[in-house]
Amino acid sequence: MTQRTRYLLDTNVLLYDPDALLAFPDGEVIVPITVIEEIDQFKSEVSETGRNARLVSKAIDQYRLTGSLSAGVEQKNGSRLRVYVWNQDGDGVPRELDLRRAGNRVLACGLRLKAEDNGPLVLVSQDTNIRIKANALGIEAVGYEGERPLTEELYSGYHMREVTAGELERYRQSETAEFEGKFHPGEGMILMDRDHPEAFLIFRYRRQQKGRDEFRQILDLSGGIWGISPRNPQQALAFALLLDPELSIVTLMGKAGTGKTLLALAVGLQMMMDESTYTKILVSRPIFPMGKDIGYLPGTVQEKLEPWMQPIFDNLEFLIGSPVSKHHSAKGYEALMDQGLINIEPLTYIRGRSIPNQYMIVDEAQNLTPHEIKTIVTRVGTGTKIVLTGDPYQIDNPYVDSISNGLSHVAERFKEQRLAGHVTLMRGERSNLAEMAANIL
Repeated sequence: MTQRTRYLLDTNVLLYDPDALLAFPDGEVIVPITVIEEIDQFKSEVSETGRNARLVSKAIDQYRLTGSLSAGVEQKNGSRLRVYVWNQDGDGVPRELDLRRAGNRVLACGLRLKAEDNGPLVLVSQDTNIRIKANALGIEAVGYEGERPLTEELYSGYHMREVTAGELERYRQSETAEFEGKFHPGEGMILMDRDHPEAFLIFRYRRQQKGRDEFRQILDLSGGIWGISPRNPQQALAFALLLDPELSIVTLMGKAGTGKTLLALAVGLQMMMDESTYTKILVSRPIFPMGKDIGYLPGTVQEKLEPWMQPIFDNLEFLIGSPVSKHHSAKGYEALMDQGLINIEPLTYIRGRSIPNQYMIVDEAQNLTPHEIKTIVTRVGTGTKIVLTGDPYQIDNPYVDSISNGLSHVAERFKEQRLAGHVTLMRGERSNLAEMAANIL
């Protein structure tokens, strides 16, 4: 009889995704008793981590009713769940590893299970150092990606091809074009003059419900939106996605200074103030960690949010109050906030709401988990457009990485949907210094 592969789960995996218990069909899922102890420390937190800790505890407790957890109980997907208890957990562990640390106790559990030789053993952990130490101890270790078919190469939202000046001009004369290859709905094709890269043309792939799929040339946006003109092809494509009324969700990725938030706000002001497409703009950022109370600072909620939202205020001030903007004579953003046209809100209180006919921006979305992103996106009501911005390589949340964070999750999951658009902004435009710092520091 073929032995099952044993999957030893670290605490951070279960706190990231309670459904990890069911992520290994036909295998044996092993939860060390030390992980149960560590989860118990989180279950009283009023946060996403605390919620996940409670879900894990409840799920395992339900399995307790069906059999012995120490002997193993069958799960609905064919896998077997076992809570592993052992006594002398120091056997075979190098003295350099302090067993007062929970991660090292998980490694000790792995060494005991490996010594039992009851089948292949894989340690699953989101902690890079735990995986390194496991490998040094001869234990196979992997990160957790759940059911998401994500790869290390993030979806960019466009293809780039170099053409001659003559070819570029011929493409410019046509509203539509054809290109060979497999493309996702809304994906861009950036054609660049191989001798003069500053000359480019952009087409977007449109998958039709009826009729022939086609690439359609985007409108010339060199005139700008609220005084902001695209400075590179990716920004031009981002404007096209943000302005498209058929897209209900747009994700913008990019390093610091690429203009993600500024572009999103400029289009929001255009669509609300000039075109009356939306009744108001709702802007939020995660107050990390998400779900924590704002704290016992004096003042109103808005006053408490000011330190977190200052980057949003800076962009609004530039768009509305700067002489660079053709709209600098408009009312200041404070007046728009006083009138309720621009709302700055914490994500903490979004669960249970329905948000119709609004332009919604969630900044720094890379710090959210897939579950948190789902909670936010499912609040979107009729007529609302949601824009998620962030840099998947600047993450403060210890439970997610560049692949498993909520922003990357949405971009990957929605890339086949006609109502979604995505673009990764590559070049920093804040200043020459900011671009250099983003690249070399």
